[in-house]
Amino acid sequence: MRSSDHLSRDLITTREGSGWDYSQTRHSYFEIERPKGAHYCLYNRRQMAVYFDDHSTEEGYWRLRRQAAVLHTGELPIQFEGSDAEKLLNKLFTKDFSKLKEMRCGYGLACYEDGGLIVDGIVLRLNKNKFWYVQADGDFYSWARAHASNLNINISDPNVFVSQVQGPNALKILSDASDYGLPDSFSYFAVARVLFGGQEVVISRTGYTNELGWEFYTEPHHDPRALWDHLSKSGRQHGMEMFGLDAMNIRRIEAGILNAGSDFNHTTNPFEVGLGRFVDMEKEDFIGKSALATASHELRHYGVKCLSGEPLISGEATKNGKQIGVVTAGALSPYLKHGIGYVLLDKPLLNFGENIEIMCRDGNMHIAECVELPFYDKSSEIPRGKLIDIPK
Repeated sequence: MRSSDHLSRDLITTREGSGWDYSQTRHSYFEIERPKGAHYCLYNRRQMAVYFDDHSTEEGYWRLRRQAAVLHTGELPIQFEGSDAEKLLNKLFTKDFSKLKEMRCGYGLACYEDGGLIVDGIVLRLNKNKFWYVQADGDFYSWARAHASNLNINISDPNVFVSQVQGPNALKILSDASDYGLPDSFSYFAVARVLFGGQEVVISRTGYTNELGWEFYTEPHHDPRALWDHLSKSGRQHGMEMFGLDAMNIRRIEAGILNAGSDFNHTTNPFEVGLGRFVDMEKEDFIGKSALATASHELRHYGVKCLSGEPLISGEATKNGKQIGVVTAGALSPYLKHGIGYVLLDKPLLNFGENIEIMCRDGNMHIAECVELPFYDKSSEIPRGKLIDIPK
């Protein structure tokens, strides 16, 4: 999940000629990104831009905070269709999806039998018996297939690609781009179908930044070039630009959003990483329920504020000279003007406001304060449109 030296990384480059590049897929908008000097990581075996040569990570961050930014993601939609689709989703996920209405989203956490986390993502209910699970990076498709025997359901890869439009101008762009303006009742976690230049597109009021925003889903029948030309024409007047995952990563850390596989994994249960509110222990059954009934609810995952350095991903976290955990995310926040990150402890030890030492990118240990997540906007009023926060 990371480089061996923790200080460097390996990204994808594009070269002329054919050869071995199996098991990786380009995004629908690859040819549009390429002139910007895109550098890619692999996410669900899909290429996702980490940064572009035509602007810095900090410029991308401020574009997101002040105007609007687009990330063509590596998220992987899996389609569940059939009369037993709801039944299977309730078995696979900790949340009760029988309560999810049509054209709405829900947050889906999947656990192993021992309560350890597999992956997270967003479930879209497109109609009574059809769902998309837009998963984070992880092995889930085969897991779902293995638990679907004797059920009336078809699980498939619909070959859909996900893009995010995020930032304070995001809904202005949607209003201008949609052939008929903003869709009715497009509240937080809503799903809608809109026409973009005559092409019908599924959109959702979701994102990975906790900024005002929405996502759109490019399907095989779409004309991606025409769709992008239409959206970019509407977005240009509102300052919309493509940006990379590095810029988004800063904002998602500020927002307290976790990354599957690094901030949580099979060794952590939902309660230990602050996701217990997405576990419906009252519903009849789901994979991992028995284990979670007796599992620890003590927090092992904290935000860290470091005034003197940038937390080093995979760096050690210590208390009184003894290692107590590891840094799972780190960045310098241009808005907060200090280092921010997450630590995952080996066992529950700390309280909010307590100081620890963490390894930073300069190779030294620095004092850091354990803080409650998110770093600001505790009630998530920004993505709900209740707070217009455009930093100067």
